[in-house]
Amino acid sequence: MIAQIQYNSRKLKIDLSQPLDISIPIKGDISNVNAWYIGAPKIEAEVFDGDTISVEKGAAVNFNTITFNPHSHGTHTETVGHITKEKYSINKHLKQFFFLAEVITVAPEKFEDDYVISAKQLQFAIGNKKRDAIVIRTMPNTNEKKSKQYSNTNWTYFQEDAIKLLVRKGIKHLLIDLPSVDREEDGGELRGHKAFWNYHGRIRKDATITEFIYVSNKIEDGCYMLNLQIAPFENDATPSKPVLYKIIDQL
Repeated sequence: MIAQIQYNSRKLKIDLSQPLDISIPIKGDISNVNAWYIGAPKIEAEVFDGDTISVEKGAAVNFNTITFNPHSHGTHTETVGHITKEKYSINKHLKQFFFLAEVITVAPEKFEDDYVISAKQLQFAIGNKKRDAIVIRTMPNTNEKKSKQYSNTNWTYFQEDAIKLLVRKGIKHLLIDLPSVDREEDGGELRGHKAFWNYHGRIRKDATITEFIYVSNKIEDGCYMLNLQIAPFENDATPSKPVLYKIIDQL
């Protein structure tokens, strides 16, 4: 289905019949992607009076309880409430769900004992393009990202200047295929998070970071319409389902 939409001052034509899902789902076993030193999520049928409420076990319905942490298990979107004493709910502060997004691919650079994404790399990839959201795919890009156990791996992170560059460019929604924009062990400094949300100034309450995405190699770099779908949790973060749509034409 082809749809014509008005986005800010631009008229765009997109194909709604070909969504490009860049989320990683939550599964109830150890093959689920994971970070931050906790166990796998659980999806288990409830038991009442010795009876397991599962159709497979003879019940009329399936009645599963799901236990997970949005920051550790699968694609999630977070607000500044992730790093503040004040409670900023993703359900209250994310009010729009469609954004003009740029997909870029970056090969992390060696920096001392780490691998990082630098401001220079992002500037080269983005140039002078004006976007509300940026989707960053890191190399190498393998299916392992969908099930990787990231704890104690010292993953790739963003240098503070790289995040500040995104803010200067007006990026409100940052989507990455890593567990965090910051170093795994940084002594609680969280420089990337704080820079993105302008923690020490006028906080960007409407800005979001989405982590643990997976951008297939079949998806080309370029401009897309992003539908950032979230579950309505009153929490700093929620499981999310970002979906890209190709822009067929600009009218």
